[in-house]
Amino acid sequence: MEGLENVLRMKPIVLPRFLFNYYLRLGITAEELIILIFVIDEGDKVVYDPESISNSLGMDKYKVMELLNSLNEKKIISITVEKNSDGKSAEFISLDLLYSKIMGLIVDKKNENKNLDNSDLFSVFESEFGRTISPMECQVIKGWVDDNFSHELILEALKEAIYNGATSLRYIETVLYTWRKKGYKTKQDIIASKDRMRESKKEEKEVFYYDWLNDD
Repeated sequence: MEGLENVLRMKPIVLPRFLFNYYLRLGITAEELIILIFVIDEGDKVVYDPESISNSLGMDKYKVMELLNSLNEKKIISITVEKNSDGKSAEFISLDLLYSKIMGLIVDKKNENKNLDNSDLFSVFESEFGRTISPMECQVIKGWVDDNFSHELILEALKEAIYNGATSLRYIETVLYTWRKKGYKTKQDIIASKDRMRESKKEEKEVFYYDWLNDD
């Protein structure tokens, strides 16, 4: 586990991908995300200097201070006092809490839903849609999970949508709530329902093609 954390630290290009997948779960806003990516790009030890960050991002200095304070309160970052290269005390932005939280989410995913085989639910949607999903779409998908739809059922609804040529979250949501009304809770329930429909159609077809003229 420590090795994976070191990889995250050594390869900043990897971490933003995890941030995009997890920032909503961490309670991070889009503006706070911009600040975090900037700090990550600067390296492990970044001097707490809102004015410098403001100039680099073209963002109001007081807005930067507000966002850094918010991240600190959410325990995403911490402000530490250390000695700089001149031996003088200075404030630095530490990302240790962020790394720990991301590691916790990665580990927890194994117990969260085994059917995903460690792939993130949002990533599956992005792969199927062929594009990056928006923060609003992430919120909608997270809302389904919060409403007690299993990852398994959500992925089945996604499959159903793709099969029917639909890439709309509204379509998927309709499918999910229709299944809930019918009492479907698992993938097996969906399969069983489809099997019953196939059997029903098969019986109808056999009746329709019955050779009444040659009936003995």
